[in-house]
This record gives sequence, structure tokens and C-alpha cells, in this order.
Amino acid sequence: MEIKFNDVSYTYDKVNYQKKEVLKDINLSFPEGKITGIVGKSGSGKTTMVELIDALLLPSTGNIQVGNFVIDKNQKMKNMNELRFRVGLVFQFPEDQIFNNTVREELEMGLKFYHYKMNQLEKRTMDALKMVGLDASYLDKNPLELSHGEKRKVALASILMINPSVLILDEPTIGLDVESKHDLMKLLRILKNRFHKTIIIVSHDTDFLLPIVDQVVVLHNKQVVLEGDKYSVFKQVKKLKQYGVKVPQIIEFSDKVLAKKGIKIGYRDEINDLMKDIYRYVK
Repeated sequence: MEIKFNDVSYTYDKVNYQKKEVLKDINLSFPEGKITGIVGKSGSGKTTMVELIDALLLPSTGNIQVGNFVIDKNQKMKNMNELRFRVGLVFQFPEDQIFNNTVREELEMGLKFYHYKMNQLEKRTMDALKMVGLDASYLDKNPLELSHGEKRKVALASILMINPSVLILDEPTIGLDVESKHDLMKLLRILKNRFHKTIIIVSHDTDFLLPIVDQVVVLHNKQVVLEGDKYSVFKQVKKLKQYGVKVPQIIEFSDKVLAKKGIKIGYRDEINDLMKDIYRYVK
């Protein structure tokens, strides 16, 4: 499903009757079947943007097209529920979307709510657990008593249960060790390449984003200030630092090799590929 923002602005109504504009006049496309990374310093509107896509928030002005759905400030609740069956959002804090006393109940909740092929429930549950790197021993555990990384995996598995067309992950690497990050990369590649999911990742972890995203969006001061394929965005080092975005280490290393050794090796996703290029050049 392609996603389009059409002149979208969003303003929070504060309790003390003050208003705070978070996004202003956003025009942006998220291509179908691609992985897009959203970056920007804290408070730049990243989480607000993805909550608008899931209709947890409604635009103050403009509209958002998600496939055949149109989200605007007059959106009806029935249409929202249909949308959320197609769009899966994994929150930054998994505790915000965990409601049940066991992992099994948590995973089953979405399908039961939508009355979806209940005869396949057990298989779907085990498949979802396997995809996130957990096993059947977790089914009877209380998800709120798990580690932060395990909670995050349960939250992701609960979204995968409903097989959404669009998958949104808000800061998915927080609490994950290196191995779990690599496993998540593999899963996202499978979801994109084999199942043609449209995936959006909000993250400060640009080293995680670089190998897997197709395009990058940079938010700053309510607006989109950079967008495009990952290399065209990430190589703009001065601008990224100006906007408070961490430059991926591989990009910085490539630039240092060029500056100090005069070797122009271009940009790569993996450090091993970069080292091979340097070796071939020197050899």
C-alpha cells in the first residue's frame, strides 16, 4: 500500500488552552513495498507522523491516503478499524500496547477482535513467535514481566498476527542486543522481499537503518527537510549534523578514507563490503 501525505499539518491542543504545531504542510510519499526510515532529533514530529498514518491522530488540515483509505479530521470510526487491520504500528514503548496476562492471549487478541479465521489461530501464533525469535515456552508467561527486548518482540509478534499490509516500527532497536538487531534486519528484509510489505521505521539508530531502508525522510522544525534514497540523504553529512541526526558510521568512514587517503570507494551497506573495496583498491 502506498501512503501519501497531502498538505498535512497537525497541532496538539494543550490542556492550558495553548496550541503546539508539530507538523506543517507535509507533502510526502511512502512507496508501496519499500522500507522508509524516518529520522530527526527528539520532538521533530516523527512519532506524530506515524500515529497519523494509523489514524490514532487525525490531521488538523490536509489528508493522508493509505491505499484506498483517506484519513482526515472527519474520519469515521468504522473506517478507522478497517484501516488498522491493514496498518500495524509497534509503539516505541511496548507496554503501551500490551493488555493481557499471557503472551498467548496477547497474540490472539487481534485476530479474535477481527473474527479472522479462528481455525488457524494456533498455527498463526507459533509462526508469529518464530518470526520474532521466541518459542512456545513464552506462551504462558506474563508479557509485562519480560525484559524490554522480549516485550518488544511480543508487541511485534502481535502485529504480525494480523498480517498487515503496512508495518510501522517506532524505535524498534531500543533494548535489543546486536544479535537481536541482526535478526530484526533479516525479518524486515523477508517481509519486504517475500511478502511485499510497506515498512516504515522511526529510529535514531542510523547504523541500523542504513543496511535495510530504501529511502530516508528527515524531519526538523515541523517540516520535511531532506528526503530521497538512503545514500543521497545520508551522504549530506553537514546537513544531518545541523538537524541533529547521527551520521551512519560507514558513511563517516568512507568520507575519512577519501579525505585522508584520496580513495573514493563510494558507499556500502555493510562494513565488510567496504573493507573489501578498500583492499581491492590498494591491491
